[in-house]
Amino acid sequence: MTLKNEVRIDKWMWATRLFKTRTAAAEACKKNRVSIGGISVKPSRMIKVDEVLQIRKPPVTFSFRVLALTEHRMGAKQVPEYLENVTPAQEYELLEIGKISGFIDRTRGLGRPTKKERRELEQFTNPDEPDDGDFEMEI
Repeated sequence: MTLKNEVRIDKWMWATRLFKTRTAAAEACKKNRVSIGGISVKPSRMIKVDEVLQIRKPPVTFSFRVLALTEHRMGAKQVPEYLENVTPAQEYELLEIGKISGFIDRTRGLGRPTKKERRELEQFTNPDEPDDGDFEMEI
């Protein structure tokens, strides 16, 4: 672990794999999607251990507690040493609702549903009916 007292928030979010690139982390800060204590932060904001940051990735707002500081990108197995996911369960429920209703409330102009979306829609609207592949042959 790094022995620094403070690290830039964009570097830390990139290093802990919350964003794929540091540019994406900085963009999220500039678009007011990253906040600490309800206050939007700039990419240059220095963070400290035990701060809780909220990251809005619509429709969910994820919350993470800073356990340790680093500026160097790490493997996914090391990430739990540096952050703790404290996102409430209600946020994950929003994500599930979005997955279910995502193909039902299709915005105009996006075209027809894919074959997978059509099957999921049919299964959702008619759960008692067997799928196309589950037919029974009568002799």
